[in-house]
This record gives sequence, structure tokens and C-alpha cells, in this order.
Amino acid sequence: MKYIKRSLFLFILAVMPVAAQQKLTLEQIWGGAFRAQYMDDLQAMKKANQYTVLNLNRATQSNAVDLYDFATLDKVNTLIDSKNFTQLENGIDSYTFSADEKKLLIATNSEQIFRHSFVADFYIFDIVSKTLSKVAEGKIQEPTFSADNSKVAYAFQNNLYVYDVASKKASQVTTDGKKNAIINGITDWVYEEEFAFVRAYDWNASGDKIAYIRFDETDVPEFSMDVYGASLYPTQDVFKYPKAGEKNAIVSLHIYDVNAGTTKKINLGNYNDFYIPRIKWTNDAQTLSVQVINRHQNNLDLIFVDANSGTPKVVLNEKDKAYVDITDNLTFLNDNSFIWTSEKDGYNHIYHYAKTGKLITQITKGAWEMTAYYGFDDKTGNIFYQSTENGSINRDVYRINLNGKNKVRLTPNTGTNSATFSPNFEYFINTFSSSSVPTTFTLHSAKDGKKVKDILNNDALKSKLADFNLPVKEFMVLKTEKGQELNAWMIKPKDFDPNKKYPVFMYQYSGPGSQQVNNDWNGYDDYWFMMLAQQGYIVACVDGRGTGFKGAEFKKVTYKELGKYEVEDQIDAARTIGKYSYVDASRIGIFGWSYGGFMSSNCILKGNDVFKMAIAVAPVTNWRFYDSVYTERYMQTPQENASGYDDNSPINHVSKLKGSYLLIHGSADDNVHVQNTMRMVEALVQANKQFDWAIYPDKNHGIYGGKTRLQLYTKMTNFIKEKL
Repeated sequence: MKYIKRSLFLFILAVMPVAAQQKLTLEQIWGGAFRAQYMDDLQAMKKANQYTVLNLNRATQSNAVDLYDFATLDKVNTLIDSKNFTQLENGIDSYTFSADEKKLLIATNSEQIFRHSFVADFYIFDIVSKTLSKVAEGKIQEPTFSADNSKVAYAFQNNLYVYDVASKKASQVTTDGKKNAIINGITDWVYEEEFAFVRAYDWNASGDKIAYIRFDETDVPEFSMDVYGASLYPTQDVFKYPKAGEKNAIVSLHIYDVNAGTTKKINLGNYNDFYIPRIKWTNDAQTLSVQVINRHQNNLDLIFVDANSGTPKVVLNEKDKAYVDITDNLTFLNDNSFIWTSEKDGYNHIYHYAKTGKLITQITKGAWEMTAYYGFDDKTGNIFYQSTENGSINRDVYRINLNGKNKVRLTPNTGTNSATFSPNFEYFINTFSSSSVPTTFTLHSAKDGKKVKDILNNDALKSKLADFNLPVKEFMVLKTEKGQELNAWMIKPKDFDPNKKYPVFMYQYSGPGSQQVNNDWNGYDDYWFMMLAQQGYIVACVDGRGTGFKGAEFKKVTYKELGKYEVEDQIDAARTIGKYSYVDASRIGIFGWSYGGFMSSNCILKGNDVFKMAIAVAPVTNWRFYDSVYTERYMQTPQENASGYDDNSPINHVSKLKGSYLLIHGSADDNVHVQNTMRMVEALVQANKQFDWAIYPDKNHGIYGGKTRLQLYTKMTNFIKEKL
């Protein structure tokens, strides 16, 4: 009887339908179903051992700036909640503190201009009196408090203003600002995009002077974009955009004396056709540091300017046979000696210089890269930084003495670690993730890295994803037949069978100094790749030569020949992968966006015997069409290096197309203009080549908004299924 019952039970189990394994869908991915939790706008205070976070209350749809204690992680106070102020009915977009941390500058109703720039309604919030007052009637840009907290400088319609907090009156510093002609204190398009800053002015330490850069873009050629909108007639957006080899804005440096109301133009020296990518006051209130770099970007001077006399002095010169990268790592210590980072020994490292510019010591050394500088603790003499010492795909946080001794690794887990330090450098909040662990926030001791407390994790997301039985990202070093050893990852189907033959879909970006093979948590594309793996594809990514974090030589080998070695490496990597026993070498595709689109286009043309299909989103198709600062950094000008531009531009290789090619662009892309795709289309048409393409009206370089990403990724998924 027992035997019969057991047999019957086993029979029932066998015929019962097994719960289906959940499959990822594009609707889930782009609907935010797998979005991780973060500590938004986390800022460490300077006056107290505390930090702030911008929190969203979903019930009231309001934002609050909440204050927390570093040692206990307890919430100490809510500094401001938008629901208590009608002026903030649309929430708080961002906030910054005054130097004494008794006031906040709050942005609301923000309107994006370009990638980093925006205008907004800005309010001053007095934390003690709980009062809110508007800085200016119109929407303004980049307001900042003076060091004495009494004033706020800001930009409005290309001019600089100073607002007196007590009198609530503004005075105009410059008057010649004009759209597409003169900009004061705010960067032009190309500086914003390629030098990654918008606020081109800075208060000194005593609050009596403002240094600012003036841009004269009168002679810079204009670019125009049609904006189709919803009206009967489209409009046109016209802005200055210097393409490679064309005229840049003429920049000049000025110092405004707030008390006297006078402005002094600074003569930096005998420079011709140059950039000012950074200005920053030193700890000496009357000494300004200025970085000046030549148009080729291979010769940089760090200049100290005496604000009273206007006299400049070069204290440091940095040269490179290729180019010098601009960073925000310049930090002045109490004695006005300074921290500087450089690749001059072949890897990016930290250096300590006297205020005269004399080298005191090279603090970090080794065949690895310093990737972030966090600060200096003058009590202990320790510097805190992030680096790749634990492998180029990982990031860890370290402390080291100013003399280069007593180095300690502070982060125990292998993956991507970053830190926000308390003002006394006693603690740091570690943000950690890896390819298998979603983002976590933990409190650690800055002395030894020991974990003090958990703050926030994404265990719920990890548990949710367990139902999907997702494939894993396998990291490897891929060696090509030509001997290149390249970082790579591969995602195989969860039910991978080594006796089967799989199609391979390759993804890459490949731009100078970039990295796609890194050990961190999933982005939206990663979920898409895992969805494709669930549907029977192998997805692979390879960082070829020219990418970052493996030393200057590996990164700068592509100098003057963008698209040569990177394309060779992707083609060779595909050939290597194609020889794996479980890969169908006749079905290999490649995808990329922006620089990655330039690459995927080149790959299907130059590697037409290797790649069956390619998708290129917002690609550069000829470097002659792209901006001066980025392109000339790596290529010099077209007048100097015509073959470098033309030999590796996909627009000149369209006759080689054999496989399936999907070309995608947003019509309002202010960065990589749709001109690139239109000229590519015309070249393909005249070569009588068949291809697929899609234009997204009024979408910028990111191609998003509403259902746009869902529609775009559905299109690309269908193309992969059909062609691969």
C-alpha cells in the first residue's frame, strides 16, 4: 500500500506542470522594475560630523533634505521639506550649502539646456529662521554663495550678477553678454561637453573677488537643428559649435573686485589658440590658480595669478607626447602646497608639490591607476583615494600618508567601491556593488576600513531577481591571435550547452579612456543583455586598446588614428570568440552607441567577413563632423592629419557593407549631430547598399522620454532576432 501511494505521488509530481521560470521583458526593464535604491544627492557636511540626503516621500510626492549623524547614522533633522512651501510645489531638484552651512541654495522647476547645464528657479533657505526667498525673478544658472555667506553670484542671459542676501538686491557685474556671441562666467557648448564644467567663475576665500572666464564666440561657426514639436511649423535651434579644425571661442580671464565694483582683465602670457579648462582660488585669498592648455592639449601650464597686481606665474608645466587629461584633482593644503595627479610615469598617480611648484614627493606608485582623489586629513597626514590596485576592472578605497608610506586598503569586498568621507575623516560611507551584488551603502572606519554599520542595501531587488534565474557575467582576459590581452566579459544562457552552437552579440563603447568591462552592478543594458541570453544568445563585451585604466601606453596607442586599433581589436576578438566550440562563427553581431556606434559601423564594414549584423546608435561617421576639443585632443586637426580622419571614418568604407546594418539617431542630438547619420545614409544609398534606419524626432543624444526607450529597444531586439 505504501509502495502504491509513493508511486502515485511520484507520478503526480512528474505530470504536474512545473512553475515557469520568469523571463525578463523590455517592459519590465524600461518600466523601472529592477531599479536599485540609492542615497540621492549624498553630501558630507564640512562644519559638523554629519551628512545630508535628498529623500523623496512617495505618499506626499515631496522632497526633503534630511540631516544624518555619521557616527550613528541616525536622522538628526529635516532641514527642509518641499511640502511646507508653495514655491517648491514641484519639488527640490538640487541643493547646495553656504560656507557656514546655515543656508541652502535650492533649485526647483529646472529646465535642461545641454548635458550638464540648466536654468532653474533658485531660492535661499535660511535653516535657522526657516524662511525661503527667491534669488532672482527669472530662471538663473549656477548660483553660489560667497565665502562670507553674504552674497550669491549667478549667471543670467550670459551675464554675471551678484545678489546681496541682506538687502535682497542684485548688481550686474557684466553687461556685454549676448546669445551666440559673448558669455560671461558660464562655459560655451564645447567646454561644457568636453571639459565637463558649466560654472566658469569662482569666489575667492575672503568673498571679495570673483574670477571668471569670458567666451567670445562671435566667429565660431553656428550649427542649426530643426525642432519639430507639435505646432504647425517647426522651429530652429541655432547654437555655436566648433567642429574639428574650425574656430573656437576666444577666452579671456577676468577678476572682479566686489567691494570696488571694478574688473581687471588678466594677461596670462604669450598664448595663442588656447583653452582655460579650470580656474580655482588657492587658500591664499589673493592667489588664483589657472590651468592653460594649448589647442593640441599636450602642453599644460598651471599658473598662479596675483589678484591685486594681475601678475601671472607658471608654477607647473605638464607635457605629453599625446595629450594631457584635465581633472578636478588639484587640491590646496593649508600651507598652499598642492596635490596634483599625472600620468607622467605611465600611470595616473598622486603627487605633492610645494606652493612654488617644486615637487616634494610622488605619493602613489605602481602599475595601476589612481581613479578618484577624496581628500587630505591634516590631523593624521593621510590622503584618501580610489584606485585599480586590485585589478583594472575593480575599484577600492585606500589611505596613504602624505609621504607615500603606510598604505592601507579600506574596502574589503572585491568589486566597485567609492567613498563619501565625514569632515573629520573619522568615517566614510562606502558605496559598493559588483556584477553579483546590487549596490549597498555601509559605514566604515577611515582608520582601518572596518565596517561600523549597514545603511542601505538592495536585498529586496536581489531576492526579486532570484525568480528570474539570471545568467551571470563571466569576466576573463581574452587573448587575440595577434597577442593582445584584453579585458572581457561574457553572458551565456543559463541552460548553456557546450555541445550547441550559439549566436554571439557583442557590445562595446571603446572610446579613449573608457571602460565597459568593469565589476559593478547592472545597468539597463545589462538586463537587456541577460534577456537576450535567456532567448539563446551569448552576449560578449571586450575593452580593446585605447580604453582606460591599464596605463597611458595602452590608452594612448590610438592617438591620431581613432578607429584603427580599436576596430582591429574588436574584429580580432570576434574571430577568437568565433573559434570557441560552442559559437556559430557565421552569426556574430555587434552593437554600440555614440563612439560605440562609430565602432560598430566600422566593424561591419572593415570586418565584413566576421560580423553578420551591426547596430549603430547616434554614431560619429566622420570625425570632421565632431567638436574641436574632443576630436583634436586625440586626432589633432583635419588640416594636420587628414588621413587619420578619413582612413578610419565609416562613411568612407560603405562599399564594403555585406551584412545587416541598423542605423539610429535622434534628430535633436546637439552632441553627435544627425548630420552624421544623414551623410552616412547618402553614402550608403549612392553605394546602392540596403540597410535599415530610424530617426527619433526631437530626441537628443540619449534618445529617451515617454515610451521612446521601450520602442527603441524593441526595434533593436527584433532586428537581432531577425538578422542574427
